[in-house]
Amino acid sequence: MNHTNHRNTLALLALAVSAFAIGTTEFISVGLLPLIAEDLHISITGAGLTVTLYALGVTFGAPILTSLTSTVSRKTLLLWIMLVFIAGNLLAATASGIVMLLIARVISSLAHGVFMSIGSTIAADLVPENRRASAIALMFSGLTVATVTGVPIGTYLGQQLGWRAAFFAIVAVGVVALIANLVLVSGNLRKGTRTKLGTQLKLVTNGRLLLAFSITALGYGGTFVVFTYLSPLLHEITGFQEHTVALILLLYGVAIAIGNLIGGRAANRNVSKALLIMFLLQSLVLFLFMFTAPFKAAGLLTIVAMGLLAFMNVPGLQVYVVQLAERFAPEAKDVASAFNIAAFNAGIAGGAFLGGIITDSIGLIHTTWVGGLMVFGAVILTAWSRRLEKSDQLEQSHSTILGGIPQ
Repeated sequence: MNHTNHRNTLALLALAVSAFAIGTTEFISVGLLPLIAEDLHISITGAGLTVTLYALGVTFGAPILTSLTSTVSRKTLLLWIMLVFIAGNLLAATASGIVMLLIARVISSLAHGVFMSIGSTIAADLVPENRRASAIALMFSGLTVATVTGVPIGTYLGQQLGWRAAFFAIVAVGVVALIANLVLVSGNLRKGTRTKLGTQLKLVTNGRLLLAFSITALGYGGTFVVFTYLSPLLHEITGFQEHTVALILLLYGVAIAIGNLIGGRAANRNVSKALLIMFLLQSLVLFLFMFTAPFKAAGLLTIVAMGLLAFMNVPGLQVYVVQLAERFAPEAKDVASAFNIAAFNAGIAGGAFLGGIITDSIGLIHTTWVGGLMVFGAVILTAWSRRLEKSDQLEQSHSTILGGIPQ
């Protein structure tokens, strides 16, 4: 029994290494934007498409590919995911121009979408029922560690040896993850369940779930209007040297990890209330950044606050969507998470694209308040969702009272 536990823990670590590789590649462009733009002779906004198209690939890839591959053995699928991931990043590292680089980013993103959808179910299946949440948390810790260390280290590597070196390093981590999955993950995991198209349509045609997905896209995506262009912003407006930017990204990553933990705890109590407060604070911080960005000390403090709040809403948003799915489309509960991951990435794509337009038209500094406005949209939608919840509860209590009165 102990041997099985030990093997399962190693399998979870293999998944965490995969999540680390995938998490690093998602946000690596943020640190490398100025280097890619300079090397390929394109604008910062053109380089920003490496973030936008990646996120779009995940948005459409997650639900569609997860559904298409549902009957494939989980281990086989896991190995294929890592092979596609390695191929995509290898192509990025050797891309001769922006078109090739963007194609490479889309290929990597398809692996990301499926991994995020099946990774948590594999992690949950490896352990007994009462340890499932911890198993999923361990797998996702790879993503958190990627944000804290992978992106700043990749950025530093890119600054020292050229941006391609960062992608070659990601390929190396991908190869380690592939071997770890091959050796450590059991071959007899249960197959996925195919979700009927009608069930999936229930998720996107239910008003309450659509509202929740919109909250995810706006609340999470607003930060990316600024975050995508954080490197040039710190360099050009705050006046930090390029090598200092990697350290600031490390600080930002640490703040994200702390915020994620706080967000998980806060969401345990009252999800919608916690989300409302988080979005309100995040919106205020982004507006504040407009005024603090030109000053080093004040700008740095604002960035730490921005990092704390940036991913704080992630656990709450996932829980909220699953809760709503349990009420309004119970048979599509599993797919709800995949759709929410798509909503997260739709937010990133929209935010990064909007940031590019703002940067080109009115300037980098204006990404701050536009991002703040986008997050404030999530504040309004969350308040609306809470009102709907309260009226639901009132109706329920009315019908309970009426049900108890003899007719």
